[in-house]
Amino acid sequence: MAETPFKSGFVALIGRPNVGKSTLLNNLLGQKIAIMSDKPQTTRNRVQGVYTEERGQAVFIDTPGIHKPKHRLGDFMSKVASTTLREVDLILFLVDAKEGKGAGDSYIIERLKDTKTPVFLVVNKIDEVHPDELLPIIASYQEEFNFDEVIPVSALEGNNVPVLVDQVFHRLEEGPQFYPSDHVTDHPERFLMSEMIREKVLHLTREEIPHSIAVEIEQIKPRESNDTVYVGAVIVVERKSQKGIIIGKQGSLLKEIGKLARQDIQNLLGTKIFLELWVKVEKDWRNKPKYLKEFGYDQEDY
Repeated sequence: MAETPFKSGFVALIGRPNVGKSTLLNNLLGQKIAIMSDKPQTTRNRVQGVYTEERGQAVFIDTPGIHKPKHRLGDFMSKVASTTLREVDLILFLVDAKEGKGAGDSYIIERLKDTKTPVFLVVNKIDEVHPDELLPIIASYQEEFNFDEVIPVSALEGNNVPVLVDQVFHRLEEGPQFYPSDHVTDHPERFLMSEMIREKVLHLTREEIPHSIAVEIEQIKPRESNDTVYVGAVIVVERKSQKGIIIGKQGSLLKEIGKLARQDIQNLLGTKIFLELWVKVEKDWRNKPKYLKEFGYDQEDY
């Protein structure tokens, strides 16, 4: 009896901001590696999730939402997404069933027309629409592009995600195992911790804050007095008024950010942690190459 070939490849998750790419990635991996928020443009860098099973290994890449950039950080995010499209074996184009096709989707489809890579249309959030609405939604996208597969899913509920995985492996070709079987991401723990803190800020603050923040982990060290790990992190904002908002009345909001982030980081590290947070102002950091490089958004990498 012939052995089943081991398949492998890189799979990009692309789409407008806030269509559920990070939610799908976390569902595929069975654990949280990409932050989630109801605010658009949450993902800023490429987050690679490694899915390994007996059929093979698929490396899923969650890209920043494709949009027209408004600052240097936006340029970086757009460049990351574009570069990813040229490097992968398969593209999953996620769209929002509830919102329907918009100008942002057409903008992405125009860019997809330049690629020879297979493209699946993944219609997300099917749990939020009536089944009868799905066919017209799918047809509106097929009018603009000839997709290799069309797969409706609910990334949040997990509906049809196993079917998506089956189709991904059906499309991938025989290849090597890129990462050890127990790897779920190629990102270091320091990056994941900073993202978990940033997620809590996104969740707890108003509209003027989210895209003005960066998080830098300054120190990680064991505490000699007990079995905990000390983590020191800085939340960077662009204006003094934003610093006041994040700290909150008598430090209340910063304490809540720390409390929620600590739970996620403890799950990540598998140990108790002592998390200390500071907030500092770096005016207009999103347009300054020095700070973009310092915070991990380096244009030269792409």
